[in-house]
Amino acid sequence: MTDIMKMFGCKVFNDEVMKARLSKSTYNELNRTIKKGTYLNKDIAEEVANAMKDWAVEEGATHFTHWFHPLSGATAEKHESFVSTAGGGKIILEFSPSNLVKGEADASSFPSGGLRDTFEARGYTAWDPTSYAFIKDGVLCIPTVFASYSGEALDHKTPLLRSMEALNKQAMRILKLFGNKDVDHVKATAGAEQEYFLIDKELFDQREDLRLTGRTLLGAPAAKGQEMNDHYYGSIHTKVQDFMKDVNNELWMLGIQAKTEHNEVAPSQHELANNFLTVNVSADQNNLTMEILKKVAKRHGKECLLHEKPFAGINGSGKHNNWSLKTDTGVNLLDPGDTPEENAQFLLFLTAIIKAIDEYQDLLRISISSAGNDHRLGASEAPPAIVSIFVGDELFEVLSSIEKDEAYVGKKREALQIGVHTIPAFPRDNTDRNRTSPFAFTGNKFEFRMPGSSASIATPNTILNTIVAEELKEFADQLEKADDFNLVLHDLIRKTLKEHKRIIFNGNGYDESWIKEAEKRGLSNYTSTPEALSHYLDEKNVTVFTDNKVLSEAELTSRHEIYLEKYYKTIHIEALTLLDMLKKDILPAVTAFERELKNSLEEDGRLNLVDNDSYELKTVRKIKENKKNICEQIEELNKLLAGRPDGAQERSDYYHDKIIPLMENLRRLADELETITDRDFWPMPVYSDLLFGED
Repeated sequence: MTDIMKMFGCKVFNDEVMKARLSKSTYNELNRTIKKGTYLNKDIAEEVANAMKDWAVEEGATHFTHWFHPLSGATAEKHESFVSTAGGGKIILEFSPSNLVKGEADASSFPSGGLRDTFEARGYTAWDPTSYAFIKDGVLCIPTVFASYSGEALDHKTPLLRSMEALNKQAMRILKLFGNKDVDHVKATAGAEQEYFLIDKELFDQREDLRLTGRTLLGAPAAKGQEMNDHYYGSIHTKVQDFMKDVNNELWMLGIQAKTEHNEVAPSQHELANNFLTVNVSADQNNLTMEILKKVAKRHGKECLLHEKPFAGINGSGKHNNWSLKTDTGVNLLDPGDTPEENAQFLLFLTAIIKAIDEYQDLLRISISSAGNDHRLGASEAPPAIVSIFVGDELFEVLSSIEKDEAYVGKKREALQIGVHTIPAFPRDNTDRNRTSPFAFTGNKFEFRMPGSSASIATPNTILNTIVAEELKEFADQLEKADDFNLVLHDLIRKTLKEHKRIIFNGNGYDESWIKEAEKRGLSNYTSTPEALSHYLDEKNVTVFTDNKVLSEAELTSRHEIYLEKYYKTIHIEALTLLDMLKKDILPAVTAFERELKNSLEEDGRLNLVDNDSYELKTVRKIKENKKNICEQIEELNKLLAGRPDGAQERSDYYHDKIIPLMENLRRLADELETITDRDFWPMPVYSDLLFGED
């Protein structure tokens, strides 16, 4: 235990280090900056930079980098040495305030969606002091935002920080109305549950599809999958446990609290969950977690797969985003209180969230859209593409009673009063889990279960913060003008619930009847990324971002372009990889096996017998038939790829409607061949090899 306590955060320039290395006045000023999320005072920047450099060098760092989250989806870093020349062949170690606060990167080399031309290369990174600097692989990493020369956001973090400001502003208006004079600010918190697959690196390297796309484009199901439910929470294999131990050590040194780890439902699938933190810090830590999972896996001769659906026929991987609101005084605003005022406050925030999810269900669906996640949504391991809220039976009854303006007394609980209106005392954590719900209330937080395993949680949290801020703003505008606060409050909650109760659904999201019911309720059901993204720039969506100063119209337009481009480029790479595997691996392999069977038949004189129903001849006929169909469809796929239209939306629709169905049919034909081809001839590891290597 002592070793863990010494290890935890030892590679982080955290509060303890700052307190020890900075003057009291500088520490206090920096601490205020971190707590309020404001810019660093330039008067203290030099002392902070020197202290950070001295600490980093003592910890073995030789370089520093501004660590940021560009729209390419991965983290980015450019290493700069602390070493500077001092004349006479000598060197000094230097790290100026400008090195700390601001950096420059080639903005034209990152996705910009038309915001930047190649000749407009300059982009800037700026320190986010609310997220601690850390040392990774001997490099001091400074978490930063990334913007163009003209100030447009080119990353995931900038709009996230802006959304946090918008949410804080509107939440504080509400809290003041309830008399919360001691609260200084409100922050959204998040905790990510990260799912992943762990497979043998040697087998991974033999699969071109896994290496280039992160998922298997071919592969017949193994005789055993997950139907026995024996992997979930099962005993963790020793080699996997060794891997998890190393991951924990790496995370702990970076101050990341890896709280939970276990086997997931699918074979070779696992989960790791981090503690709740302010959303921007949580996003940073989840990106680091994904990077460490990949890095440590390689050290153990493994490959960590973060794709949402690396294997067909078994569960894919998600990333449940647990989201809540917390004051700087430690109060969770989604935790029901013990007094009428606290319960009324809780109800108002809850109602604002219900209204936000209903009015902006399309944005929430867009926030998790990707080619990989399209394979996962609606399957047995993920919620459907229809956005809805689960609140549990008793809370639903509470909300229904308020909507109907009827008294409701909970199970053995005393009713409480808001003015003349009756509401119940609320139970804490009185909701069951509903694994089919996209957005489930679980006592004092919402669990957003739609995000995919490979994605940054920054985007869904940006949208959650923004849409809730918008509803709180509308509520505050009405309540601040109220002559009778309690009466207006009650009527506002009641009216909102009545108008937006359609988004609440406590049933089975996998049931086909829910699709019909959701349509009847007027809920959207965007089953693909292109369909969802076609609504990204709807007027109400542009307005909510621009009014809350989270994203400008130009930034929204660029992101729309980037998301569509990423979608169709992903499918294009998959299509080319599939073609390559079929032409260079599958067809030559089955042709060799076919030749072997024909030789056997010729030796026995059975090749030309009309009534020959032998295994060999049946197999030859099936191979011949599938090869013919594959060759025809390869030609068709090449034509389709060559004839793709212009325009990001048109091209994305085309890849979804034309390319993907043909790829799926080619896979079906190839997978049929796998089931009849001799193991010695099949050119790559199959599902049983990949999934049951350790478990």
